[in-house]
Order: sequence, then structure tokens, then C-alpha cells
Amino acid sequence: MKNAIKYQIGDATEPTGKGIKIIVHICNDIGAWGKGFVMALSGKWSKPETEYRKWFKDGKGFELGAVQFVQVENDLFVANIIGQRGIISIDSRPPIRYEAVETGLAKVAEKAIELGASIHMPRIGSGLAGGKWEEIEKIINNTLVNRGLSVTVYDLE
Repeated sequence: MKNAIKYQIGDATEPTGKGIKIIVHICNDIGAWGKGFVMALSGKWSKPETEYRKWFKDGKGFELGAVQFVQVENDLFVANIIGQRGIISIDSRPPIRYEAVETGLAKVAEKAIELGASIHMPRIGSGLAGGKWEEIEKIINNTLVNRGLSVTVYDLE
């Protein structure tokens, strides 16, 4: 059977399964951290937020499509993907930048292959970022699933 995204009810900050895992989420390009899934991340670990803020302040490589991998446990990483321009819609265009999400997920694929990791996420880019899940799902299939990677998407109850 062809590899497919696995959908399950649960908390993306508590990924299931064995082995190394990468939790993927979308960040903005203006250094703002304080709404949405990042709050759940910060509730569990301070490091993803701390490292994101340092990265923003430093500015090196902090741009759309970039990814920062933050190790939060022995077998668990958080991937901070810069996939949205700002935090508000401008001229009815939402903050999500699909090209940046695609670039970032391609980098996540490389890291997951290198580590032998599975990938876990909420419905990235379709909440505050304003993206359409159907578009994000296509990008996930093209960048991750089609490369044979295990992807689980979590929906809270």
C-alpha cells in the first residue's frame, strides 16, 4: 500500500510511536511567538521558543523557508519552520507562504532521513496562518510522504 498521512486524535506535543520523532510547526518571519500551537510547545518545553527568539535576534538564516531544529528530549526534535510572512492578512492574502512551507518541509525530510525519524504535527499552516489544509496536505505528500517518511497529523478532540 502507498504511504499516506496518518490522522489521529491527540496532542501533537505528545507524538506516538517508537524511535526518533520530529514535531513540525510553522513560525512567522517577524519574531512573534505567542498564539496557537506554539503555546502548547512552550507549555512543555521552553527551548523551542528560546531558540527561535535567539535565531530571530541574530538574524542569520532567519528567512522564509528556513528551518531550525531544536532537540527537546533524547529522541525528540521540534522543527521551527519559517512559513508565514508576518501574522496578519494583507490585501486579503493570509500570512501563510506555501512556497516557504514546501522549502521547509523538504529540509525536514532531509533531517528525518538522516535521523531515521518519524514526523508529527498539528494541521500546520491552516490555523492562524490562514492556509488551506488541502494545499498543505499536497505539500506534505510531495515533500515527506512520497519520500517514504512516516507522517502523523494530530487533531485535538
